[in-house]
Amino acid sequence: MTAHIEATSPHVMNTYGRVPIALERGQGCRVWDVNGKEYLDGLGGIAVNTLGHNHPKLVPALQEQIAKLIHTSNYYHVPGQEQLAQMLTERAQMTNVFFCNTGLEANEAAIKIARKYGVDKGIEKPVIVVYDHAFHGRSIATMTATGNPKVRNGFGPLLDGFIRVAPNDIEALKAATAGNPNIVAVMMEPIQGEGGLHPMRADYLKEVRALCDANEWLLMLDEVQAGMGRTGKWFAHQWSGIVPDVMTLAKGLGSGVPVGAVVTHGKAATVLQPGNHGSTFGGNPLAMRAGVETIRIMEEDKLLDHVAAVGEHLKAKLQSELGSIPGFVEVRGQGLMIGVELSKSCGQLIGQAAEAGLLISVTADTVIRLVPPLILTTAEADELVTRLKPLVQAVLAA
Repeated sequence: MTAHIEATSPHVMNTYGRVPIALERGQGCRVWDVNGKEYLDGLGGIAVNTLGHNHPKLVPALQEQIAKLIHTSNYYHVPGQEQLAQMLTERAQMTNVFFCNTGLEANEAAIKIARKYGVDKGIEKPVIVVYDHAFHGRSIATMTATGNPKVRNGFGPLLDGFIRVAPNDIEALKAATAGNPNIVAVMMEPIQGEGGLHPMRADYLKEVRALCDANEWLLMLDEVQAGMGRTGKWFAHQWSGIVPDVMTLAKGLGSGVPVGAVVTHGKAATVLQPGNHGSTFGGNPLAMRAGVETIRIMEEDKLLDHVAAVGEHLKAKLQSELGSIPGFVEVRGQGLMIGVELSKSCGQLIGQAAEAGLLISVTADTVIRLVPPLILTTAEADELVTRLKPLVQAVLAA
């Protein structure tokens, strides 16, 4: 019999309010902790584990790559970079890619592109439009662009060069930017992840694209969480039929191997030149292989269609099972990026769900976030709702 193992990390900096479990292994959409308890993974490492755990096609490919070459340097050509960049640009109908390691780094690079784009045009103090409820990262620049005061407060003065507007309100955007010659870009998430799973409407995205074109601003879309097939298309903005100038990716791009990307198009594609930006680990052979294999397997297994179908099933099941509970507000999102809003704070559900064998998260204080691996089956979706329902009933009745 396996002895109980405590989940503690006394030598790790205390930057997370961790649930007291330690996960050891996974298979498909399930993981097991160090004591052998099984969990259904409704979180996917926060939209990271695209192909689930221990995928039979991905793991051998990564093992092969590790035996060949993990890292060199960007002093030299990395063939996998060109391969993955071509795959991304073809699916996005965009021009070129810069590779980094995380979504924060991708968004930081996007902000640098926008600022340099403005400076190159003679704008001394470029201004980027960002949004209420946005989350772009925790560096000084991306934290400034983020809408949540809890993320920003306590770090002293933030950067100049950002103005904030309400989402899905084109008149508010026009009013906030009217007569300002320093605007260089509009930066947004097509679906706000950390901000509570709020989607930008398709008509609004089209209106912003037209406004950016009319004013020669860059349209920059943060697809770190919503991209890579999570909504049933390669990138969430594709539901609106537009093409951005800059798109940032990370999370699901490497199915768990850290990799970020900045995909650019048109006038944004040549802003950065040698010496303007870089990354030691960005685009290393292992990360590139992970991205290439993720896309290849997604297409082989027709995961975009699968995500659209299972996502609709899960949303409908959540609505039918939770919709009549007093305190339920709504289910929203697309594909397998789903938020369940309740009328009261529900952060305790993260720990309670883990006790019930379910991994989820809560964001914006009142929204249950479900971003499971894209291989989730309809049976597993039903099981997820079955495990979640009594927890929601209890927290709303308390």
